[in-house]
Amino acid sequence: MRNTGLIILFGLVITAVSAFDVAAASAVDSWPTWRGPNADGIAPKGNPPVSWSESKNIKWKVKLPGVGNSTPVVWGDKMFLTTSVRVGEHTQPAPSAPAGGRRRGRGFHSAPVSGAYAFNLVCLDRLTGAVLWQQTATEAVPHEGHHPTGSFSSNSPVTDGEFVWASFGSRGLYCYDLDGRHVWSADLMEMQKRMTFGEGSSPAQAGDKIIVVMDHQGQSKIVAFNKTTGAKVWETDRDEVTTWSTPFVVEVNGSLQVITSATGLSRAYDAETGALLWQAGGMTLNAIPTPVTGFGHVYLTSGFRGHALQAIKLGGSGDLSASAAISWQVNENTPYVASPLLYDDRIYVLADRSATVSCYNARTGEPLYERQRTEGIREVYASLVGASGKIYIAGRDGDVAVIKHSDAFELLATNKLDDGFDASPVVIGDELYLRGNTYLYCIAEE
Repeated sequence: MRNTGLIILFGLVITAVSAFDVAAASAVDSWPTWRGPNADGIAPKGNPPVSWSESKNIKWKVKLPGVGNSTPVVWGDKMFLTTSVRVGEHTQPAPSAPAGGRRRGRGFHSAPVSGAYAFNLVCLDRLTGAVLWQQTATEAVPHEGHHPTGSFSSNSPVTDGEFVWASFGSRGLYCYDLDGRHVWSADLMEMQKRMTFGEGSSPAQAGDKIIVVMDHQGQSKIVAFNKTTGAKVWETDRDEVTTWSTPFVVEVNGSLQVITSATGLSRAYDAETGALLWQAGGMTLNAIPTPVTGFGHVYLTSGFRGHALQAIKLGGSGDLSASAAISWQVNENTPYVASPLLYDDRIYVLADRSATVSCYNARTGEPLYERQRTEGIREVYASLVGASGKIYIAGRDGDVAVIKHSDAFELLATNKLDDGFDASPVVIGDELYLRGNTYLYCIAEE
């Protein structure tokens, strides 16, 4: 795979702005990253339904072309998602021993790789669910498998309204325009993930750069590519083991920083140069949740073989571990997979992979309520989404709970559909989109 960034870009005017600048109405009205216009799970103008079923408030439902766990992104009336599709003949060899040894107690192991896959970026009409175009970025035999509940297309795309970038991890990073024309592609290194559980960190936009984190059992890296040409701008080695967390981009004192959550150390990098600005310990093994920021802090969570929720002041430098820069910390009831939701001055987290909710004052860390169980939902991978005073929690078995955004826990509804949801909900105006294992739903008041 060669970089093809020399393709002529017709009439392009490059404006170096933050990926999460929501000054333009088109960005607020869209869902450009897997966690929305501010990359925090909040839909500022959203007001979707509270209740639905297979026979109520379903605007449309379409079968997806392929398999994937990635959350769709939206710009205007176009929705983008990634899939992987088996091609050719597939055999069924015995799974090889996963990197890092087998996980004890639960018997999980990587799904075996049995043949080639087509790695696709799909564009759908947001209003109808019809496929507008589909591009195969590459066809390849994956060098290792993935977790039994995962897929080869778990990395969500990102868009700025001119281009859409899709990472297929070890299979490369690809850029298309919104009409499906290939603009450039770039090689990413072949990663050896812990337990061969697969890949899942999504790219993030930082001004005129696309940032990719590649944490694995070898030499980990964070890399920045020019968003319009695909040229590598900088690359920084990371002393880190496998993580799946997507980086978060925030402006601090007029400059963009890229914040990463990881097992060894959480870190902040200068988005222009890749220089390490600060680091702090405190997360647990297998870091997955993406950070959020607000009130001059970044909030980081993890929850495998331990629990951690940290509020770290932005603007620091050096090693902030055990320093006054950590304003508050909680060491219980934190999520393994789902990212936290910072909604006004409340931060919501799930416990492990359950639908057990805790809510804290984001300024002080004071618990408003803890370990409130949303009955009917067994397991959650999807991150929380907030809109119009409501919080949506999508379960792996097809149940989606809606709770009230308040200081006290209040369950408003639990809704059942005939699919399971690992991708996070998407909200555009009065519509809620749920990507399931088989179907994509658009939910709206009838």
